[in-house]
Amino acid sequence: MATPRTVAFHTLGCKLNYSETSAIGRQFEQAGYTAIPFKDGADVYVINTCSVTDFADKKCRNVVRRALRKNEQAKVVVVGCYAQLKPQEIADIPGVDLVLGAAEKFQILDYIDDISQAHDKGMVKAGEVTAAKDFIHAFSFGDRTRSFLKVQDGCDYKCSFCTIPLARGKSRSNTVESVVANAREIAKMGTREVVLTGVNIGDFGNGTEVIEGIRPKKEALFIDLIKELDQVEGIERFRISSIEPNLCNEEIIEFVAQSKRFAPHFHMPLQSGNNKQLKAMRRRYRRELYAERVALIKKYMPHCCIGVDVIVGFPGETEEDFLETYEFINQLDISYLHVFTYSERANTPAAEMPDVVPMAERRRRNQMLNILSEKKRRHFYEQQLGATRTVLFERSKEEGRISGFTDNYVKVDVALEDTWINHVVPVRLEQLTAEGAVEVSLSESVA
Repeated sequence: MATPRTVAFHTLGCKLNYSETSAIGRQFEQAGYTAIPFKDGADVYVINTCSVTDFADKKCRNVVRRALRKNEQAKVVVVGCYAQLKPQEIADIPGVDLVLGAAEKFQILDYIDDISQAHDKGMVKAGEVTAAKDFIHAFSFGDRTRSFLKVQDGCDYKCSFCTIPLARGKSRSNTVESVVANAREIAKMGTREVVLTGVNIGDFGNGTEVIEGIRPKKEALFIDLIKELDQVEGIERFRISSIEPNLCNEEIIEFVAQSKRFAPHFHMPLQSGNNKQLKAMRRRYRRELYAERVALIKKYMPHCCIGVDVIVGFPGETEEDFLETYEFINQLDISYLHVFTYSERANTPAAEMPDVVPMAERRRRNQMLNILSEKKRRHFYEQQLGATRTVLFERSKEEGRISGFTDNYVKVDVALEDTWINHVVPVRLEQLTAEGAVEVSLSESVA
């Protein structure tokens, strides 16, 4: 049988997965494969999975079926968090040929030619997650506007609801020098914005958590990394994808406020605004610290966008607990929420906890917080009207339009102007649209 020469990819989940899919894609291209769109019927399909929720697991099955509808003879390879956590379960999915774990996924080309079409179930190459000790650098490429740059992987935290340490292993990082080199390579490709991504990027530097006021024995800290990246020519903007509140200290906040390239935009997971729930979740802070961090960010950058992750329906969350979270968030000067409905994950302490919240109640609470999120977003946008901000424009999903985000993450949508695509343009924020974006006019500096 001739060696397959076309490959297609599908990525589920987080920005980190997207960066790693691109890195795997470059391996295939260097080996002589041609990457083609998923719909075009590739010889090899690589599916990079997430396992944050049960819904993500079900999505994997759907993508496998879609791939085989495009080419029933295709080789189907599944990698990612779901593949590490439940390799045998994935191998039993009809049509899956190969399942690779966390330590094996970047060796995918070593296994491709060993796949036989005559088999009852997929071949599994997924060792213990403890074998995933090395940091493999990665960044996404293809969208010229922005790139997801991996700086850290794994996590040493043991939140009671989370499977990520089981799927990705211990915390490990790239070096500052290597990250900077990757950023310079991205700049040469014409990409304007870089999003720093990882599992727990505030823990950058390989070692113990940063204790308040103490620099642990690491080669470098996250603050050292962002100071070096701020000097990289050719990148207009850097964004921090997500950072734990206990690691988002005043030094980092103050630096972002005065930096040349880092966007005034923080995404800090809260998960609950109730201290009883935070303790049960094994989070490393109390709600009081979270409120202090938000206040610090707004002190240095009143215009800063702050995004928040929150989980509803965690075991033991009473109606009073939820309402305390709701009111806590309502009082915070934040900009939007990412709301997650708690789902039980195998091999996590939370899955064994009593006082399970009925699913219908979890969904009701999710809806309440999503409504609050829209109110928060609208209020934040209204606060920005009249200001002049820079927007990085890209093509909109709507024909004849372009869209983009300001440095502080206000969505802008305007009529097509080809010369603005992949350029940072100063604009004046005028008024909200019915769709929730902001209408703009050209800043006087470029009008």
